[in-house]
Amino acid sequence: MPEDARPARAPRPRKRTLSAVDRLVNARDKAPMDAAEPAPDAAQEPAHLRPRGSSQGGLRQYNERVVLQAVRLHGALPAAEIARLTHLTAQTISLITKRLLDDGLLVKGAAQRGKVGQPSVPLSLNPDGAYAVGIKVGRRSMDVLLTDFTGAVRERSTLEYRLPDPDVLLGEIGRRLAALRRKLGTGKHLLVQGVGVAAPLSIGGWQQLLGFPPELTARWNALDLHRAVQALSPWPVSLMKDTAAACVAELVAGRGRSVRSFLYIFVDTFIGGGLVLDSQLRSGASGNAGAVGSLPLWLARQANDPMPAQLLSVASLLNLEQAWAGAGLDIDADARGVALAGPWREQTERWLAQAGPAIAQAVNSAACLLDLEGVIVDGSFSRELLAALLASTQAALPRYSWEGVAQPLLLPGTIGSDARALGGALLPLYANFAPDRELFMKVAS
Repeated sequence: MPEDARPARAPRPRKRTLSAVDRLVNARDKAPMDAAEPAPDAAQEPAHLRPRGSSQGGLRQYNERVVLQAVRLHGALPAAEIARLTHLTAQTISLITKRLLDDGLLVKGAAQRGKVGQPSVPLSLNPDGAYAVGIKVGRRSMDVLLTDFTGAVRERSTLEYRLPDPDVLLGEIGRRLAALRRKLGTGKHLLVQGVGVAAPLSIGGWQQLLGFPPELTARWNALDLHRAVQALSPWPVSLMKDTAAACVAELVAGRGRSVRSFLYIFVDTFIGGGLVLDSQLRSGASGNAGAVGSLPLWLARQANDPMPAQLLSVASLLNLEQAWAGAGLDIDADARGVALAGPWREQTERWLAQAGPAIAQAVNSAACLLDLEGVIVDGSFSRELLAALLASTQAALPRYSWEGVAQPLLLPGTIGSDARALGGALLPLYANFAPDRELFMKVAS
């Protein structure tokens, strides 16, 4: 068997199928992360994941994916360090990295001198080695991102609207995909791996809260968004729940590199979430795991009593903006950085006083069911408002009983508003270049 076709050495087989993105064995214990500290740069966090698993289409291709994943997780690495991380021989790494350099997926850095022996040459991902498109279709805005091979955003466009008309949105998606193809040119557009669409599973739901006309809800319910976007796209299309896609972005490019099991909460027009267990995104039977927005806030009692309100009815940005509007204030206060200042502050603090304890209840319930390491909260709002919401939630956690259950760390997310579209773009990149092709695609339509 050729040297570079030998599989990366794997640990003793276990009953479950090993993920291609699994826990790194650290030489020292991970220091606990203080929830009160600001989110560190994701690149500075220890990478606790490593590529392992079984071949996904030939051992040679699999080992190439293992090498790419090691470099993606750890940054620029010399060949000797890649060999140590992947358990492949130096000769195998030499053959693989030469092919990846020839294919334009890796680039050489400046030689590092000053150590015994030959100078080492770090290898890193070539940003122009591949591209992907992420599209977030929301209830009040749409984002289209072009990302490079490292996950960095190269192009961005946004469309805001009061109501999400599917015909208008599909027309805009077609125009923006065509514009990206023209801008990339003949050569680079062939390097686009696909389009990942992140959208709510029930974009036409909760029509009373949103003020959607019944006709609009019916049109969304009848639309196959995946098929409609594929008809407009020159590249393959995948579809995932928007907050699950945001969770993917945090898993790959944020705190998921160091937190193994977490509930992810994203606050937007409606609050929602995703779930990661053992460093893998979990979808559930219908792709809706982590749907914290639908959690009830109190007990159902008599048959004729009103149903308990859901978390999304008090902890969503829609509630805050409605409060501002009801007070005769502009609803773009957070975008202008004044949500906690001037006349907006009173309404914002009232929202925080409700949203924080409601989210704390969701954290308590999730911890009881899932034994989580952490709960990560992010959203399409300013970091100042995120910090205030985390403080309100943290203050409310002791009001719930933790007897018999471990309280998870409450942590700020690191991605922000781009998380959903960025997560969408990561779907095709991981499908084509990660050792486990099904890491995310198995939960995407």
